[in-house]
Formats: sequence, C-alpha cells, structure tokens
Amino acid sequence: MIEPATIGAPAGVDDADWSQPAHDECSFRPRSTRYCVCVFVINESERIHRQLARMQQYASLADIIVADGGSTDGSMCEARLSAAGVRALLVKRGPGRLSAQMRMALAWSLREGYEGVVVIDGNDKDDPKAIPSFLAALDDGVDHVQGSRYIAGGEGVNTPLSRSVGVRLLHAPLISLSAGCRYTDTTNGFRGYSRRFLLDPRVAPFREIFMAYELHYYLAIRACRLGYIVRELPVTRAYPAKGPAPTKISPVAGNIRVFATLLKACLRLYDPRRNSKKAR
Repeated sequence: MIEPATIGAPAGVDDADWSQPAHDECSFRPRSTRYCVCVFVINESERIHRQLARMQQYASLADIIVADGGSTDGSMCEARLSAAGVRALLVKRGPGRLSAQMRMALAWSLREGYEGVVVIDGNDKDDPKAIPSFLAALDDGVDHVQGSRYIAGGEGVNTPLSRSVGVRLLHAPLISLSAGCRYTDTTNGFRGYSRRFLLDPRVAPFREIFMAYELHYYLAIRACRLGYIVRELPVTRAYPAKGPAPTKISPVAGNIRVFATLLKACLRLYDPRRNSKKAR
C-alpha cells in the first residue's frame, strides 16, 4: 500500500497541493506511449471487461490504466486485466469516491511522465472509438477535451429523459455561465487533460477537498477561466435498452449532492484561495 505522505509532488508543485488517497499499485508492463487512458471503475462486473475488449485496439496509441475505487465483485482479476492490454491497476484504499480516484490516477500518470491523460468511465456506456480523436486534440495543444453526445457527430442512445433534460437545461448552462465558455454535456466523464493544465498551481487538482464529484465540474470551469484551450468532441454514450442504468448516483440523495456540488463549483468555492488574486 502506498501512503499519501510517502508520495512527493513533482518538481515545481507545492507539497501542500499534492494529496493522493492511499492505494495499491500493480504494473503489468512499462510505459510505452506519450498519453494514457485512465478508466474509473468500482464493482462494474463484466461491463468493465466488455469495455476493455473494445479498448484493446487502442493500447498501442495510449497506455490503459484501470483506476479502481475498491471493487468487491471480483472483477479486478489481474490476469484478465493484463490479458486485455492494461498497463497498470491502481486500487484506492483511502477515503473518497470519484474525485479521489481521479486524484490517484492523474497524479500517478503525471509522475509516470505522461504528457496528457484521457479519462473514461468503466461502465461500458462510452464508445472508445473516440479515443484517437481525443489523443489528436491533445497533440494539437488542447488542454481540456470534453466529450459530448449533444454536438454534431455525437450520439446519446437510450439516454434517460430526466438525465437529458437535467444536463441540457440545468447542468451545462450553469457550468457554461460560470466558465465563460459554452459546454453542452457537462456530466459526461469522457474527457482529456494536458499535463501543463493539471500541473498549473492555479488549478491544483490534487487537494483533499476533491473527494466526490467535484473535480469534473471544477476542471471544466477552471480551464476556461484561466484561458486554457478547450474543445468539445463528439462521443457516443449508450444506456442499456432494458434494466436500470449503470450509475453510482442514487436517484434522490445522490442527485441532491450532485446539485449542491454543482452550485459550489459554479460559485468557484473550489478555487485555490491563496491564488485568488492571480486567478480570473
């Protein structure tokens, strides 16, 4: 197990802004590409293996990293992951949910020397065929790539009506207003980040304040406000035709927490306080 206190920040980064949850690491092969794709999972059962099978064709373009939140369903079989072309498995042992997983995976990726990171959920809703376009955007100098099913070329399959209405009429407009640039699909976790953006001390994404779903919203807003290059790319996100939608957000309490987090992000309550005079 790797404890947070034993992991120092990269050169030029304040240790006070560099916090990771305790985690285990299992590497199957050395780094082989400029970029990596971090897949976030927790108890996704066979969904993660179906997704990895579809992603394997892109393993020569970007190393695949699985960032697990502490699955108990047996899905994180190391032999299966290695056979699927996964470069490394990170298993969070410390507290927190998605944002803690993100801090773990993004910090690890930066310390490994990757020039950019693509992130994607591991519940097999996102079509990985967009990965090459995300990598091309990072090559073009884009710092924050946002996947969207609501722009030309994008597609939402079986999207629950409540989700579509909430994103298009509430979530995306609020984040766009706070960011000062237009987003169309702000709950979509298919994204890409440049190294320079993640290491900017005015961003400081590795603070312990990021534990649940804050980081996705915060980074989208911060990228625009600091003048980084932002681009939306079309993606396909498909929900099952039958049965419950794969999600870790409960219908009532979970959505209330998400809305509260959204408001805090839009009010810029997650901005680094000591840098506020320098920030836009």
